[in-house]
Amino acid sequence: MRKVVVTREVFKETIDFLEAHFDVLSNQEDRLLGREELLCRISDAEGIQTAGSDQVDDEFLDAAPKLRIVANTAVGYNNIDVQACSQRGVIVTNTPGVLDECVADYAFGLMIAACRRIGESERYLRSGQWKAMYLKQMLGLDINGATLGLVGFGRIGQAIAKRANGFGMRVLYHTRSRVSESVERNLNAAHVNKPQLLQESDVVMLILPYAKETHHIIGEQELSQMKSKSVLVNIARGGIVDDRALIKALKEKTIFAAGLDVYEGEPQLDPEFLKLENVVLSPHIGSASEPTRRAMAMAAARNLVAVLANSEKPINLVRPN
Repeated sequence: MRKVVVTREVFKETIDFLEAHFDVLSNQEDRLLGREELLCRISDAEGIQTAGSDQVDDEFLDAAPKLRIVANTAVGYNNIDVQACSQRGVIVTNTPGVLDECVADYAFGLMIAACRRIGESERYLRSGQWKAMYLKQMLGLDINGATLGLVGFGRIGQAIAKRANGFGMRVLYHTRSRVSESVERNLNAAHVNKPQLLQESDVVMLILPYAKETHHIIGEQELSQMKSKSVLVNIARGGIVDDRALIKALKEKTIFAAGLDVYEGEPQLDPEFLKLENVVLSPHIGSASEPTRRAMAMAAARNLVAVLANSEKPINLVRPN
């Protein structure tokens, strides 16, 4: 049987599904494999179900000469050198669609937590500082009626816009390619340039892929264009924001607050974030509901089966630029 390697723990039904078609070597103990151990495991694999933490580069591909498909258990794939894979005839897939609503829910939660200082107020209470109520205690920002600026307006961005309508928010978006007038009309969304979005939005939310073109698209200059009572939310990818510039803006109160689920160099993050009260931090869990993570694991597995067992085009093919 063809060999498939699953690099991180997945759900039992995913392993059972794969084992019906392949010889499966899985990491169900979910150990963080060292690079050499990982490369040894994939040496005779034809398919690999990867996690976002796995770096698929020339070294990885050299170690797996039989490899035909890399099935990433994520929507993003900046951990994979897609061009290098394509040059070697290796197919790359991802898992779009199944996590749109889950991530949109989380984006709203992160936005509300940052605007209403929920993390800060919980720490205040748990530390025993709450002794009385007073008028100016933990004053935050309103969501209802605010202007939401979305940088990126794909499936997840549009799902967020739909939720924003329920909060009576004005929705602006910025993308290279404008969506159809019917989509704009249905979501009450207006396409604007980036400076206008930054200047007019009460909340700037990032939901776009990481690429060379999007590296540090929010830096010191962009942060200086935002309102002093605005909030930045990043649920996309680390590297889209210049974290050092953001820390400076938060310290100097150039903006009111931030909500972050992703960071440059994650799982490490700049320790200066931990010293700030006006930032809500979470460990890249935007898609972390059980139903969604189950669906993501199965989507990756189905891509493996389509290519290796059925000789079919995968459901979620990633094309090189």
